[in-house]
Amino acid sequence: MKLTEFSVSNYRSITTAHRIPISSTTVLVGKNNEGKSNLLTALSVAMNILQLYPERKMKMSQPGQETTTIRAKLPDEVYRWERDYPISRQYVSKRPPTTFKLTFSLDIDEIIEFRKEIKSLIDGKIQLEIKIGENKRPDVSIKKRGKGTKALNSKADQITGYISSRISFNHIPAIRTHNHAMRVINNLVSSELAQLEEKEEYKKAIKLIENMQKPILEKLSSKIKEPLSEFLPNVRSVQIQTSGEAHRTRYTSYRARSSLDFEVIVDDGTPTRIEHKGDGVKSLAVLGLLKNRFMGKASSIVAIEEPESHLHPEAIHQLREIIQSLEDENQIVITTHNPLFVNRQSIRSNIIVDAGKAKEAQSIKSIREILGVRVSDNLSSANYVLIVEGKTDKRILEHLLPILSAPIKNALKNNQLIIEPLHGVGNLSHKLSSLENQICAYHVYVDADKPANDAVDKSIKENLLKNKNLTRSTCIGMPESELEDCFNPALYKDTIMINCGVSIDSREFKNSNNKWSERVKRVFDANGKRWTEAAKAELKFHVAEALVSAGEEALIPQKRSSIDALVGSLEMLMSSKKTSS
Repeated sequence: MKLTEFSVSNYRSITTAHRIPISSTTVLVGKNNEGKSNLLTALSVAMNILQLYPERKMKMSQPGQETTTIRAKLPDEVYRWERDYPISRQYVSKRPPTTFKLTFSLDIDEIIEFRKEIKSLIDGKIQLEIKIGENKRPDVSIKKRGKGTKALNSKADQITGYISSRISFNHIPAIRTHNHAMRVINNLVSSELAQLEEKEEYKKAIKLIENMQKPILEKLSSKIKEPLSEFLPNVRSVQIQTSGEAHRTRYTSYRARSSLDFEVIVDDGTPTRIEHKGDGVKSLAVLGLLKNRFMGKASSIVAIEEPESHLHPEAIHQLREIIQSLEDENQIVITTHNPLFVNRQSIRSNIIVDAGKAKEAQSIKSIREILGVRVSDNLSSANYVLIVEGKTDKRILEHLLPILSAPIKNALKNNQLIIEPLHGVGNLSHKLSSLENQICAYHVYVDADKPANDAVDKSIKENLLKNKNLTRSTCIGMPESELEDCFNPALYKDTIMINCGVSIDSREFKNSNNKWSERVKRVFDANGKRWTEAAKAELKFHVAEALVSAGEEALIPQKRSSIDALVGSLEMLMSSKKTSS
């Protein structure tokens, strides 16, 4: 089950309906005070109402009248009219209710399951409308075209129960105090302990509950330790333990989560309660816990408000990795001011909140503008960047790649793809960090030698680069190789002789398995020539000019595999982001 669309009206600063499509990762971007946080909070309210709606009924009776059942009021922490209804409308005569609309999609197995459990047939979508007035009693209706609407609405309690039992929701606010961290932990612990309520032994022998809880708490402690260890390498152990006498008196129902008292003790040399850790650690801990989701429901939505709050730059990169790892099993909804969290894989999954409106982003440029991201002229319309080591690499590839691939040719022509030289492979991590802040998707093509390997390892360690975004100019049978090793020397040997006065038809160049620049250096040394960085740059320039005019025929068939792999990687990168065009 997936949430596919959400809208809200008459909630806090939101007066008109905001329709938001929800994908696997949805990012709300915009300036301060434009309503991003209120949209996320509104989604949280709507999902909480679904959890509470089937159970919150109460019987009312008046003397001489039949007893009737009415919907109970929502607790203030979920919805308080004085706080949550737009102030500008609280004193007018006509006050339309706060309205939430949610659309869920079901797969074929869930459609069959729905029919068996609810005894109704649907087309794969469930559209709910929730209305709340000043009396704080929510009303849920099911929207459906054609026949069957009345029958479905008579089963509103069953349907909301069906949805809430199959989809979990976690809202992580921007201000993550230890109470918020503990709330997430309590939810996870309580849900796992719920399994015990089905056991007959638990019902008959409540005095044994402490022993029954112990292995579960130990198991959960182990699961919590794993994500925490990613950010606190010195963590030796994590313990979940009941606080004081709570385990003897507060065990009656996992649903009474607010009454469950747990402490989390983190031992990183000195056992310390998690609330005594810094804000950054608490933020990472709360979000890291969700990485290994074990809530027991088929689907999950994680809503995160400003994940970058309280974190230093390195931790932000770590956190982005966590969020990306959550995408396989969860739907993610984020509000952010930070370009690092923009969904580069699907531009329209970024929702721009501006001037009282929420709309899908149509281009990278529109996202950059709302976030105030300044980029150089050559990056202004680029969605993708190919990073290479030097100017001559750029020169060769910007002529060769269009010959090998029509999509790359069009992307280069339209400035959607640009090739950026590093001017030294040691600048790789700095360049990647800059491109991330400028909301560019990138691919790296570097030599297969020690300097490049060191730079790549550094960037991977800093969470700036993944293997899927990397291609090295490897040549089979060579321990180290460079871009020039992929090309036939016969096509540029004459220009080396004319411009540099040396011949590469020599054993120093041919009878060696070393990379191209080292073989050329041996030729220069054998001929009494000076081999300097300036001489190397001049040589590479002349070689590049010769290769540009030769085209695809210049490639050595046995050594072109890294070039072909680069073409495939770039086409895949651009194909995965078709929605950005």
